[in-house]
Amino acid sequence: MPAKKVVSKESIIEAALGIVRKEGIEGLNMRTLAKACNCSTQPIYLSFNGADELKSEVKKRIIEIYRDYRKREIALNAYPEFKAVGMSYIRFAKEESQFFKYLFMRNRSEEKYDEMESEFQTETSVLTNLYNIKGNLANQLHIHMWVWVHGIATMYATGYLNWEWQTVSDMLTDAFMGIKSHLEK
Repeated sequence: MPAKKVVSKESIIEAALGIVRKEGIEGLNMRTLAKACNCSTQPIYLSFNGADELKSEVKKRIIEIYRDYRKREIALNAYPEFKAVGMSYIRFAKEESQFFKYLFMRNRSEEKYDEMESEFQTETSVLTNLYNIKGNLANQLHIHMWVWVHGIATMYATGYLNWEWQTVSDMLTDAFMGIKSHLEK
């Protein structure tokens, strides 16, 4: 008779997220996870075919959490949609620094495709729809702003700064207006 699962797959994923949230992905291994779940490693291996599958599921959940940040920021209607996406990216880095580091501050040179790549086209189309900026200009503006936003987010994620939120908003507006003006010439 097969072994009975005592710990649910969902509770294992939640415990794994808790570990990553506190210690980063480097802190996640089967032993620390088993300890967090108050079980042996057996229930974990019954739910996942090894650490790679577990980490893949954790990554999917972290992407969902990031996308929820985006949806909430856009739904607030405090900023135009393109700016709201940037603000949510920075907020995610500030509030979920280990998740941010895992998604956006790791070596991806060996990865074939990243789930986040499709987001680039979405933001570029937002520029087209909101500001009637098309083609290469939309791509260039988005790339420039992404680098700017990523820089601020990285400084939050690493604890380098903790500016007032209005300062961040003003900086994004200034950068957007300046880069847009420069690229339109």
